Amino acid sequence: MNKQEKEQYLREYSVLKAQGKPFFPYAVAKDALMACVVMLAIILMSLILGAELGPKADPTTTTYTPRPEWYFFFLFELLKVIKPPELVPLATIGVPTICMILLFLLPFYDRSPERRPEKRPIATTAGIFTICAMGLLTYLGAEAGAPTRIEMETPERISAQGGAMVEQYEAGKLVVAQSGCLACHKIAENGNDGPGPELTDIADRLPAQAIAQTLVNPTSPMPSFRSLQEKEPEKFRNMVMFLGQLKKDE
Repeated sequence: MNKQEKEQYLREYSVLKAQGKPFFPYAVAKDALMACVVMLAIILMSLILGAELGPKADPTTTTYTPRPEWYFFFLFELLKVIKPPELVPLATIGVPTICMILLFLLPFYDRSPERRPEKRPIATTAGIFTICAMGLLTYLGAEAGAPTRIEMETPERISAQGGAMVEQYEAGKLVVAQSGCLACHKIAENGNDGPGPELTDIADRLPAQAIAQTLVNPTSPMPSFRSLQEKEPEKFRNMVMFLGQLKKDE
């Protein structure tokens, strides 16, 4: 801001200050009106959309995978975008910290008196880009579903074989979901694209026996499921059965 702009700003500020409106009741009324609008929106959303209630808390389970609230989905999804382990601290700590520092220092490095968006293309573009990125990541995080659940319909050829086959298929689906496989693999629209290969059509590439062998003797960094095979053979069989039925045409 040069000397001429500063003098003009001070003149306009003195005029506005002389004509200014008192904090009470002018500003208080505006804040109260906005608070009522926000409260009304929250009440309507709770009445129309309802609240999502998860399963009853079980302190004895070891398969629970925490999932953030929807307003943290964009950070949750950011971890999926930045996959290399050495960059995880940058995603979890670095990016939010840098953004907070930039916002804190905004009055110091942005000295322009202009407030109209069209006169501030860089700030406006950065703000729109940030909002769009957060919106897109939030949407992707919501669409990804819970990491301990595989949302896909039972194939007709499985349903046609009767209840026992369907029960084993569904049990295997639950074991795969709760074993953390979706953290590295993608099955249909569930899970992540890597670092492991997509499993949507694993049965087209490997027979069930080879899948079982891979689960017991995997390639690093995939964990071994040998202990599951020894301690809970039924769960292991269900897991192999489910993976052995994943074909591309399903």
